[in-house]
Formats: sequence, C-alpha cells, structure tokens
Amino acid sequence: MALLNKNNSAIKRIMQEARELANDPSTDYCAAPLEDDIFEWHCTMRGPPDTEFEGGIYHFKITLPSEYPFRPPSIVMLTPNGRFELNTKICISFTNYHEELWQPAWGVRTAIIGLQGFFPLKGTSAQGLGAVEYPPSERKRLAKLSREWTCPQCQQRNVDLLPDASPDIVVPSTDGTPSLHSHPESAQTGADSANVTSSPIAPAADPPIAIHSVAVPLAPGSAQSASGLPDPAMQVAMLNRATVESTPVAQAVPVADAVRQRRAAQRSRRPPLLLDTLICVLLAMVVGLIYRRMY
Repeated sequence: MALLNKNNSAIKRIMQEARELANDPSTDYCAAPLEDDIFEWHCTMRGPPDTEFEGGIYHFKITLPSEYPFRPPSIVMLTPNGRFELNTKICISFTNYHEELWQPAWGVRTAIIGLQGFFPLKGTSAQGLGAVEYPPSERKRLAKLSREWTCPQCQQRNVDLLPDASPDIVVPSTDGTPSLHSHPESAQTGADSANVTSSPIAPAADPPIAIHSVAVPLAPGSAQSASGLPDPAMQVAMLNRATVESTPVAQAVPVADAVRQRRAAQRSRRPPLLLDTLICVLLAMVVGLIYRRMY
C-alpha cells in the first residue's frame, strides 16, 4: 500500500470506516478498500430476501472522492444482476448524481445498505440512470449464477467473499427466531438450572381475612361480558365495596370505650356541684359573723 497522509481528513475518515467494518462484520455484506487505492472499495452483498434477487451475491465498486465525506461516492455494479447496468455509475439518492441529498454523517455502510434497499423497487421508483428492467425469471437465473461470479481484480468468487451462514451455528427455532447450537452437557446443565428456577416456591401464608360478599344489582341493559359476569368497571366497584364492608368494625368499640372512660375520669376528678354550693354558703356565713363582730 502506498504511503498515506494520515493528517488528511478524508483518509482518516476512510481508515476509520475500514476498521469499523472489519471489527463489526455482517453476514449480509462485506467491504474493504483496495491496497493500492484507499479511495476505491470493493463490496459484496446478498440479494434482498423475498425478492427475485434472494440467494444472489453481488459484487460492486464504491469510489470515494478526495473531499469525502463532504461529497458523496459513486457506485458501479460489477456482477450481472438484471437490476442495474454493469460498469455504469448508478443514479440513486446517495451517489454523486445527487450531491444535495448527501449527508457527511453517512458512509460506506450507509451506501451498501441503501443499494440493497433499491434492488426490489419497481415501476417509476426503479427508473434512473443505470437502471434496467429484466423479467423476474431472468433475475432469478442471474441470482443463481452470481454466486460463482469472480471479480477480475479481487480474484475470488462471490460465495468465497461472502460465505453462507453455517447451519451448525445458527438454527431457526420453531417460532422463527434464530437460536445457537449448544453442547449436550451445556444443554443438560441448562435444563437442570431451568428445573431449579422453575420450581414453585410457596409464599408465606397471610392470615385469612373474611370478606363479606356483597351482591350489587345490575341495572337493566348494563354491559356484561360474554360469560354473563359484570363488566370490569362493575367488578372493580364490587371489589371496592367488598373491601369497605370487610373492614373490621370491632376496632371502633375500644376507641369509644376509652373516650367514655376518659370523660368519666375527668368527672370523677371534679367535686360534685352540691359540695361546691355548700362550701360557698359556709364561706358566706363565716364572712357575715366576722363582719358583725367587727362592727
């Protein structure tokens, strides 16, 4: 590889994207710059699933400008596909034909995923410079042939550049989600742990609480469920009323007794009214006698 000016912003960005794609590979695509030209990338991607391109593997070239990432790349298809012309720059929204739509935050990965999304378009959405309309049968035939297609510059078949996922590693489960193969020992260990964790643990029993059942009459025409029970709102009302009815009333009795006892104690501490009157009379008589003796 030729010596690169690592202070150049475009080269720094391209090298960063190359590291990210190498460290975070995908089973749907792969890409890397050429050794002798870091601005030219060779990419390989799978055909979109559930389309006439499913099963195909397509090789194409992305050329980055010297002003990258502030200017968009150009894309040229190399593998016969029936959707885009070969060795012709493709006119789609994130290529050099539409620089006004390009965002510097986008990159090579964005271009690959975007190109994959443009493959199944049909009609006026599929028209543009570099686009072709082949019959679905021809596209399916080309998809089968594309796996063995070899890039003259990379000197590798598409199926070698982007191998199929190994069935020994990823197996679709019955519900359609992928699951990993596990060794019998780990499977047995997982089953034992599942049995341990799934064993029900009886919670501590709470003291029984008697709840009086209260029948709430339903008004004619009120909404009921298909089983004849009241609707959820009515059930909530019944539950709330049952909870109120179940509140122990006996707790109010000791409180009332305590109030009465407190009042009785206060009355017992105060002298009777008759005794007060008698004391006042005696005091008046004593005062009268003293007044007579003095005068």
